[in-house]
Amino acid sequence: MSPTEKRTVRVLGIDPGSTITGYGIIDSNGARSVYVAHGHIRVKGDSFPDKLGHIHSELIDVIDQWHPEQSAIEQVFLSNNPMSALKLGQARGAAITALVTRGLPVSEYAARSVKQVVTGTGSSAKEQVQIMVKSLLGLNRPVQVDAADGLAIAICHAHSGLNALKGQPAPRRRQRGRGLRL
Repeated sequence: MSPTEKRTVRVLGIDPGSTITGYGIIDSNGARSVYVAHGHIRVKGDSFPDKLGHIHSELIDVIDQWHPEQSAIEQVFLSNNPMSALKLGQARGAAITALVTRGLPVSEYAARSVKQVVTGTGSSAKEQVQIMVKSLLGLNRPVQVDAADGLAIAICHAHSGLNALKGQPAPRRRQRGRGLRL
């Protein structure tokens, strides 16, 4: 590999949920991303601890099948319903535990940041994210909404986090107005 050529890294993106957890896997060199796989885990179990265990074990299976080198997960957002936010946080914890169990570095991204990277605006609708994920990865079939979010998180990491993890500065963005420009 030449010094100017970037190494390709396999990234697993996870959209945690207490009912459905979506995931997406891409190969990326930080500038170009290639689709590998996607799916969703429809959570099963009689009790909530059983459901969390199901998320954990299913993600372990995904990791063992696809062998990602890095992972990214969506951060918990504030909700009007504290119980929903608590359950989402616990589902997220089960997912993070699976990642850490398999020795993967975990990066976290806010939903607005993911939408900003994928669609160009942080207030995009889920349908816009689905359309852009299909376009960016050249997919010709529909992608389930939670899986599309998982792919979007992987894309966000690939296009913002990989450069930082490799010790390279993130690409500069043009800014308007006055002030310090880096």
